[in-house]
Amino acid sequence: MRATTIVARLAAGEPVARRLASYLAESLDPDDVVCAAFEGVDGRWQMELHFRAAPNETAVRALVALAAGDAAGAALTFETVAARDWVAASLAGLPPVFAGRFTVHGGHDRARVPANRIGIEIEAALAFGTGHHGTTRGCLLALDGLARRGKRVKILDLGTGSGVLAIAAAKVFRTRVLASDIDPRAVTAAQANARLNRAGRLVEVIRAAGCGSQRVTKHAPYDLVFANILLGPLQCMAAPLARLMAPDARVVLSGLLPAHANAALAAYRAQGLRLERRIPLDGWVTLVLAR
Repeated sequence: MRATTIVARLAAGEPVARRLASYLAESLDPDDVVCAAFEGVDGRWQMELHFRAAPNETAVRALVALAAGDAAGAALTFETVAARDWVAASLAGLPPVFAGRFTVHGGHDRARVPANRIGIEIEAALAFGTGHHGTTRGCLLALDGLARRGKRVKILDLGTGSGVLAIAAAKVFRTRVLASDIDPRAVTAAQANARLNRAGRLVEVIRAAGCGSQRVTKHAPYDLVFANILLGPLQCMAAPLARLMAPDARVVLSGLLPAHANAALAAYRAQGLRLERRIPLDGWVTLVLAR
């Protein structure tokens, strides 16, 4: 008998679909569910959740309602379908993402990257963040702006996921970057993506939780730190992260819904940092703060 899976679907505009897929990917166990947002053949965007076992539908609706409103939670549908490689299927046809001087793309678009842009190739099979939602794109835009101001010698990427930001920073600054993630599968993915992008010698990827790991602290102080996570962890790490920063350093925070941005900002202002730039994009907010 052919294997089956449970899929939850919601038709929504592109920003909502992408924001939901990103939010749910952070909120649900990746061992149990794959989250995707894509444009259908009819031009309409859709968010899908593919569960490996029967989910708690009430809990899933509540998460969707929290991120996109009660109407979205009520409109979510569930059905049983034949199983397949949903990660590769949902990402293989995604178009390149343009953010400042960076182009994030899949292997199918390798030849389409303009010569005057910095291409970052992410394999669909290693999907821990592909650059297609506002959190990563916001960080890339922040990086592009900071790179125009001069060199950053020591760089840290906390919660690196696929390694997109670490690879981008290594390429634009031509310097070593330390990237960390608590998930061993993300570490493997980021290492593979760094090699794929010929940045393996510049990007060191380690498994570590937060910014208190000895392997993270021993390289401090950092000139530039990325933390594309969620509000709760960002608030908890405000004080230890601030201690890792060099004078005149910058920290780029993302993974923030608009309603959460001020709470994150307050936690870092309490550590003596000031807001330098706010980047709203696709229903998410990226903050650039300076010492």
